[in-house]
Amino acid sequence: MTDIFFYIFAALTLGSALCVTLAKSPVNAAMFLITTFIGMASLFVLLEAYFLAVIQILVYAGAVVVLFLFIIMLLDVGEEKRVRTKLVTWIASFVGLALLIVGVVGITSSDNIQTQAEALPEAAGATLKNFGYELFTTYQLPMQVTGFLLLIAMIGVIVLSKRVKTD
Repeated sequence: MTDIFFYIFAALTLGSALCVTLAKSPVNAAMFLITTFIGMASLFVLLEAYFLAVIQILVYAGAVVVLFLFIIMLLDVGEEKRVRTKLVTWIASFVGLALLIVGVVGITSSDNIQTQAEALPEAAGATLKNFGYELFTTYQLPMQVTGFLLLIAMIGVIVLSKRVKTD
């Protein structure tokens, strides 16, 4: 039964991610992005990673996409005119896709995955308290840099969206 749910949620996630890239309207793309994040959270639930699923919904589907929608509405972004893609772009895309497929098949078909998974120790003490402690001690600098980058992005949006009054 879990396999059926996996295929349903994986198809939902991949389909909505494809719709994000193909959507003509930025608002529709943001809505499909929410669906993608919900599909990812569902996959986390299937992996019994409930904390990651809740964080996926709260932080990404809730806060980040709302911020994207706020920026889209503030900048009043409309539909863009379609640009004809060049042959070089198509060739580079297919080469990248082929390399991705070869890499994924190479990694999943190797026997190293089983031996590495068996060599991992049990996660003793993998609690939310330990997670928070590591986040705000070991990873304090990346957290502060991320917050600073989000602040810069927010100030940039405010500056870009400010309309100059002409008398």
